[in-house]
Amino acid sequence: MAATVRKGDISSMAQLQAGIIPVTPLQQNCTVLFDPELREGVVVDPGGDADVIIQTVEENGITLKAIWLTHGHLDHAGGAMELKERLGLEIIGPHEDDRFILENIEASAERFGMAGMVRNCFPDRFLTEGETVGFGDHVFEVYHTPGHAPGHVIFFNRAQKFAHVGDVLFHGSVGRSDLPGGDHDILLASIRDKLFPLGDDVGFICGHGPGGRIGEERRNNPFLKGL
Repeated sequence: MAATVRKGDISSMAQLQAGIIPVTPLQQNCTVLFDPELREGVVVDPGGDADVIIQTVEENGITLKAIWLTHGHLDHAGGAMELKERLGLEIIGPHEDDRFILENIEASAERFGMAGMVRNCFPDRFLTEGETVGFGDHVFEVYHTPGHAPGHVIFFNRAQKFAHVGDVLFHGSVGRSDLPGGDHDILLASIRDKLFPLGDDVGFICGHGPGGRIGEERRNNPFLKGL
C-alpha cells in the first residue's frame, strides 16, 4: 500500500496500482490510481501543482480518464479546474453538500497564505452514496462520509480490498472537524458506520501521511476508542 511514496514514485496493489504525488504546501496526497496493463487511470484529489501531476503521469505513460474528488477543501480540489482544462477531463464528485466549499476555494486560500495557487472548482457531476465509478475493469463504490466536510465521499474497490478515504481517517488519527461544515460526532459515525464495515483487512490511502488498514485503526487508533 502506498504510504511513504516519494513524488512521482509508483507502488503496487495487485492489478490496481497507485502513485502518490504530494501537492501544495499542505502536502496533500494527490493519488493516481491506474491499471498497469491498460496504462489508464484517474487522479484523485489534485489539490494543486498541476505541472507536477501532468509530468508524473506522462513519465509513467499513464492516460488519465477523469478527476475524482473526495471533498472540496482547497488542498484536495484546488488544482482540479486547471487539470480539467489542460487534459480535457471530467471532474467527478464529491457529494453536492460540498458545493459551497468548492465555490469558495479562492477565499479559503487567502486565509491559508495560498492566494493565486488554487481555483474555485465546479464539478461536472456530484456523487451520491450507492453509485459506482471506475476505469478499465476497476469498480469503486461511493460512500457518503460527512464529518470532516459535509459532502465528503470515499471510494472503495471491493475486489482489491482497497479504499481511498480522503481526510476521514488517517494512520493514528482522524480528520479535523473544526472547518465550516465539520462535525466531530458525525465524523466518528461515518468511520463507525461506513468504514469499519468494509472489513479489517481493507487497506487505505488517505489525504495526508501514510495509509494503513481499517482493522489496525479500529484496534489502535486513539481517536476511535469506544467506537
